[in-house]
Amino acid sequence: MKRLGKSDLRVSPVSFGCMSLGEKVTVYADLLRKAADAGVNYFDTADLYLKGLNELYVGEALKPIRKDVIIATKVGNQWRPDGSGWDWNPSKAYILKHVDQSLKRLKTDYIDLYQLHGGTIDDPIDEIIEAFERIKEQGKIRWYGISSIRPNVIREYIERSNIVSVMTQYSLLDHRPEEATLDLLHEHDISVICRGAVAQGLLIGKEASSYLQYTDGEVGRAAKAVAKVAAELGLSPLEVALGYVRGHPAVATAALGIRTTAQLDEAIDTLQHVEPLSADQRTFLRQSVRSFHYEAHR
Repeated sequence: MKRLGKSDLRVSPVSFGCMSLGEKVTVYADLLRKAADAGVNYFDTADLYLKGLNELYVGEALKPIRKDVIIATKVGNQWRPDGSGWDWNPSKAYILKHVDQSLKRLKTDYIDLYQLHGGTIDDPIDEIIEAFERIKEQGKIRWYGISSIRPNVIREYIERSNIVSVMTQYSLLDHRPEEATLDLLHEHDISVICRGAVAQGLLIGKEASSYLQYTDGEVGRAAKAVAKVAAELGLSPLEVALGYVRGHPAVATAALGIRTTAQLDEAIDTLQHVEPLSADQRTFLRQSVRSFHYEAHR
């Protein structure tokens, strides 16, 4: 378990990204409870997912063990009345209203970690922070953070708020945070909740295809490098892909999107090998891909 930033939350090295859950009640409930029984204690959802039903499902499944788990959710994306899509709404009024709706769906009196689900440099950042601070004082949330890949946004919240975490995309195939944000977050004792650590499965056996700026050939070379290290260490490619991101001290947990029992079993197996890769192994993997930096929102 690793402490999440300056908070008193201690999170498992692998966490459950609930967005991938479907609508089959018995399936998602069994997966969530099995994960918790195996030692996964952090569950991440959002009011956006399935128009709020994802929160409802997670809340129902975890209610019997509520005090033993960490529930995180997100706010800021507002569904249109006709259901055709959603719009960005990070207003103070929206946050103050919708935290109550999330609490109701999650069947809980408090949310362990409440996150802004995105963000731009043009947002009313001070008002957003005021909203999070108010609901924290009210006891509706314990801690707050943001979900963002934008360095300029992340820097503003580091300087102006009391965030304890940033959820951001980070993997061997998207190592941009290494150049832009990871060291800064670690310096300020703000933890990273990593998403996308397996690059949509491309690093752990899925057929190579283009990803971000990389061609399918480049993706294939990265996957082969992961497989090589896995074979040398007697680990699975998943354990190596997770070991790469865990190599940075800012990373507290890696959220995996889990849909099936087989995926959950593999994720649970990685709990037995939570140590990060050696510096030499990380360097070998990093040298298998060309450098990649953020071009916008710097």
